[in-house]
Amino acid sequence: MPRTTRNFLPVVVFLLTSRALAWSPGLGRHVRHHAAVRRFMAEREEDDGDIADVWTKHSGYNVLGTELSCCCSNVGGSDIGTGFYRNGLCATGEMDMGRHTVCVRVTAEFLEYSKSVGNDLSTPMPQYSFPGLNGGDIWCLCAQRWAQAYNAGKAPKLFLQATHEKTLDYIPLDILKIFAIDAAEAKAVMDKLNLQRSLLDDMMSKVVTDGEDSFQ
Repeated sequence: MPRTTRNFLPVVVFLLTSRALAWSPGLGRHVRHHAAVRRFMAEREEDDGDIADVWTKHSGYNVLGTELSCCCSNVGGSDIGTGFYRNGLCATGEMDMGRHTVCVRVTAEFLEYSKSVGNDLSTPMPQYSFPGLNGGDIWCLCAQRWAQAYNAGKAPKLFLQATHEKTLDYIPLDILKIFAIDAAEAKAVMDKLNLQRSLLDDMMSKVVTDGEDSFQ
């Protein structure tokens, strides 16, 4: 891992009994604001008449502020979907105390590390519809577990567009981007939405200016 990345470690603190501190309150508000703007622009592009994918449309947003993508609907050929709800999405809710929100591609090295810290992801548990993972499988990992692995230098790579926005309560977006498998695609999405945001800002500025002129 690059030295510049490791210098961030003191900021991302993993606490097994509480949340991982990911950023200062001020930074959190800044990130949430821009995510909300990106979300607004993304929603403007949605086809209101298309309700074919109900699960996706009602499963929240990703860390980019756009519609949450499917993580994996058939883990290791098991016909079992990943995620707390086993629907292939890293969606979360009140019942998901572990916040299974990070869409990762596991490696044998990560699985070995995870087992060593008490989180065995290799052994199947049919009673929980858990197929057991092998290197290369894609899974919705708990946000705190990813932060723990990051601090140990064992964090697996991830998919930004399939990682739920709640992950940002534990890990900053800048750190997630370093491990993104879909970095190029995610950047294209963000560039497009940022352009739309800029156009919207210009339009709103013109409305304000025209309003002021009308009172002169």
